[in-house]
Amino acid sequence: MSDNPRPFEPLRDLQTLVSLSKQRGFVFQSSEIYGGLNSCWDYGPLGANFKWNVKQAWWKAMTRRPDIVGLDAAILMHPLVWKASGHVDGFSDPLVDCRDCKNRFRQDTALVDGEVVCPKCGSKNITEPRDFNLMFETYMGPVKDEAGIVYLRPETAQGIFVNFENVRVSQRKKLPFGIAQIGKSFRNEITPGNFTFRTREFEQMEMQFFVKPGTDDQWFETWKETRWQFYRNIGMNEKKLRYKEHGPTELAHYAKAAFDVQYEFPMGWQELEGVHNRTDFDLSRHQEFSKKKLEYFDEQSKEKFIPYVIETAVGCDRLCLALLCDAYRDEEISKEDGSTDRRIVMGFKPEFSPYKVAILPLSKKDPLLEMADKIYQDLIPHMEVEYDESQSIGKRYRRQDEIGTPLCVTVDFDSLEDESVTVRHRDTMAQDRVNVSQLFNYINEKLVNF
Repeated sequence: MSDNPRPFEPLRDLQTLVSLSKQRGFVFQSSEIYGGLNSCWDYGPLGANFKWNVKQAWWKAMTRRPDIVGLDAAILMHPLVWKASGHVDGFSDPLVDCRDCKNRFRQDTALVDGEVVCPKCGSKNITEPRDFNLMFETYMGPVKDEAGIVYLRPETAQGIFVNFENVRVSQRKKLPFGIAQIGKSFRNEITPGNFTFRTREFEQMEMQFFVKPGTDDQWFETWKETRWQFYRNIGMNEKKLRYKEHGPTELAHYAKAAFDVQYEFPMGWQELEGVHNRTDFDLSRHQEFSKKKLEYFDEQSKEKFIPYVIETAVGCDRLCLALLCDAYRDEEISKEDGSTDRRIVMGFKPEFSPYKVAILPLSKKDPLLEMADKIYQDLIPHMEVEYDESQSIGKRYRRQDEIGTPLCVTVDFDSLEDESVTVRHRDTMAQDRVNVSQLFNYINEKLVNF
């Protein structure tokens, strides 16, 4: 993601990233010691830091403005919420089975010239389609009966819609205004895969922006541009980004217009985020089912109306995956003897790096360890810092390159004499000698201007 002066190869396949993610502690297979759970993933120590940084970037972009507030709604909601939203009756996939190889798959993903063909064995001996609801069903209370049925939410948006009036009144908000939320959602996907791209448990970052009908087209275009600027601001390669419009047959039942922000992953162009004009569908449905008024009174025009909604919905795990793919570099570097070598670099912008700086004592001699630990203790309250004293300094540099650490601070024997350390830059591999008294300011300046 950073400017880079050396020749490099970008990521060519997801398996390379899967291996690196496990080796370095970004992402692990869920329940791996039991053979794993299909399409469920755990974020390791580095991945947890990285994902938190991604969520923070989105949250700041959304809520550090006067017209958007935050929300954290419950995962479990009243069952009528999902009836009103259409998920109980319409949130399903048409499933078929191959009679020959017993493969089960979605009918709409296996059409060849209008005919269903098994993607596994090529057979056309296919069963009739049947609907399969994607929501996970569970029970609330001591008795497992129909009265106790609840669902793990398949999206975070409905928690925003049912709290529209609570937020509007408590925060004294006037239209237009938005409500942002980050949270877990669950879908019993039939064809998950491609690492963390499509999973059954995932995290969403959604914002619903409530506007007066008639202004929705303008706000739709405004949010398309705003969201595109977000991806530019976080340093993603614009050549790998595009907007794709939903055609008339692709639009969701609630949508007046919809565009996807797509990223070119190793497996091709895929959706990162949706920008949708949801009209007044959601609030109208919840008003109908709850019998509670969700109309807005415009004091200026003296009108009552149900607001339209412009939605921006980002898959957090997908964005994390895109940033990992975008940052990966297999670089060619020149050695002093004229030969070449290669190194793997995760070229994150510093705001996303799991660690901002690594402290590396050159030796395990006590005076060096004491000085290195003092520097670590001084920096750790202000930023994410790694401390590494094992193996050669060259191997430690490579390890920090692979996890995307922007700066490495080496404490050597000269440091004991001149109170200075060597700061090595990830992308250029340049090294500066910096006095310890100036180190904090130096690091902050370099991270800002990386």
